[in-house]
Amino acid sequence: MTELLRNILKTMLENGGDGLDEKTALAVAESPWEDNMDILAAGHYVRSMYGPRATGTCAITNAKSGRCPENCAFCAQSAHYETGAPVYPLQGKEALLDQAREMDRHNIGRFGIVTSGTTVSDKDLDTLCEAALSIRSNCRIKLCASLGLLNEEKALRLKQAGFDRYHHNLETARSHFDKICTTHDYDEDIATLRVARKAGLSVCSCGIFGLGESWAQRVELLATVRAEHADCVPVNFLCPVPGTPMGKRQPLERREALRVVALARLMLPHADINICGGRLSTLAEEQSFVLASGASCIMTGNYLTTRGLGYDDDDALLQALGSERR
Repeated sequence: MTELLRNILKTMLENGGDGLDEKTALAVAESPWEDNMDILAAGHYVRSMYGPRATGTCAITNAKSGRCPENCAFCAQSAHYETGAPVYPLQGKEALLDQAREMDRHNIGRFGIVTSGTTVSDKDLDTLCEAALSIRSNCRIKLCASLGLLNEEKALRLKQAGFDRYHHNLETARSHFDKICTTHDYDEDIATLRVARKAGLSVCSCGIFGLGESWAQRVELLATVRAEHADCVPVNFLCPVPGTPMGKRQPLERREALRVVALARLMLPHADINICGGRLSTLAEEQSFVLASGASCIMTGNYLTTRGLGYDDDDALLQALGSERR
């Protein structure tokens, strides 16, 4: 192991697991590729010392799809691009309850309900709150909402209905955001995280890696979600969608994606590092390495518009690794 990594681990043991500062994190991120296995091992070691030991699972539903007015350059559901993504209104509460029951049968820990659009309408919020009350009465699974920008009134209603977490990605670093989205301001995203936390919801936020950002901007993003006290840090890898401005980008190399996972753990030792979109397409047969690189949670099942691993497949993966579930 390099002297830099040995000193990092020694310092973490002495200071109780404080995450890397941005300068040190960038030095790790830009290390030669021959250091990669040591970096991944360091991520796993820090998780075993300070992060959640058992592996969490979550699953999502694309509860309302398409025609989003935002112009996020990676998104299949943006109305600005022709992608062939499905378009449909909000699913009913019975359909959401059925999905929650299926996840519950597979011992999935958290159900994320995601809707397309800048924010959720009052009418749709009524339906979602009714669904949440029903799910909480019939299932053990925890609930997360991902409904776009949020105000205090909506956040409090979600909390009262039984949601205990709010997901809202920043997508990328502030310094790179204008290359990815120009239809709303980065500060609106930050404000949503703060509104959610003020309402008593835990916060799930990070972004997508592989959008043309630099290592310095990856460090910047991770430092931002740390400053906003994200409890869960969803790491997504770009899955290029034809028809979007990012449609012709090449996915990250596997070694690069795994280094991102380890970097997230080294910067946020105590957070839940959750591997989400792009796990299958980016890592393929190497995807089990995420749990040996510092990740503590995986999203199972399909994503919003792309395919993931089935619940049974991920059950088998965790069993093969001997990973305790929570």
